[in-house]
Amino acid sequence: MLGAIEAGGTKIVCAVAPKEAITQVVERISIPTGTPQETMPKIITFFKNYQIEAIGIGSFGPIDVDPSSPTYGFITNTPKLAWKNFDFLGTMKKAFDVPYFWTTDVNAAAFGELKHGSAVGNENCIYITVGTGIGGGVVLNGKVIEGKGHPEIGHIYINQLTHDSFEGNCPYHKNCLEGLAAGPAIEARAGKPAQNLAADDPAWELEAHYLAEACVNYTLSFSPEKIIFGGGVMKQAHLFPLVREKFTELLNGYLPISQVDQYIVPCALQDNAGIVGCLALAEEIL
Repeated sequence: MLGAIEAGGTKIVCAVAPKEAITQVVERISIPTGTPQETMPKIITFFKNYQIEAIGIGSFGPIDVDPSSPTYGFITNTPKLAWKNFDFLGTMKKAFDVPYFWTTDVNAAAFGELKHGSAVGNENCIYITVGTGIGGGVVLNGKVIEGKGHPEIGHIYINQLTHDSFEGNCPYHKNCLEGLAAGPAIEARAGKPAQNLAADDPAWELEAHYLAEACVNYTLSFSPEKIIFGGGVMKQAHLFPLVREKFTELLNGYLPISQVDQYIVPCALQDNAGIVGCLALAEEIL
């Protein structure tokens, strides 16, 4: 059996599946993300019911993904103070002596979409989640991309439109992509949550422009075969045609991307992308 842990800021999902059929989840549980002292024993107890051969972990971050670092496997400078500088991977290793794949939650989701979702048949994709924040995972040549750190492509700087006077609400960068285009930014401008806006509200034109500009940057930087969007904001289906239209306009024919409707796409696995990705990463490390 393979194990998976998708550690989010509000809940941690654990699952097990047979290694011969990782999409056929045998059992999964959802645990509120309390303190490590409250939460980790529940995670460990869940997996003790199974003969686990490998575990894939996709965690909220920032996390340390550098195996040469003394804090490899730690959740580092997170705003969730109880988890700051917590040795997540080390705690799991003390409980289970199995191979682990340790990465971010969005990298796991990207890998899940590559193996079992919108990017099946490809080797390269980017997954972006647009919700309370904006995060992204990158898979190139079938491997999740990490170096001394992991991608933080939700915080790239983009050109703010001149008629948009919003200062941005990223606590670190103000008007980065997250600061201008995440759910709270939409709500701050419009005075109501994104899900309550009409499909023809001008806020969506602005949102589409910023997401399209980010897609141009990702395209020029990584040359993915798919850019996949998930998250609560992207459940507004009418947003995708707007993003594709703006993307085509901004790219201006520089690269030959003819079928934009098959290039910028919604995630197929929906809310299961992360946990399926963690299982796929467990399979990969095994």
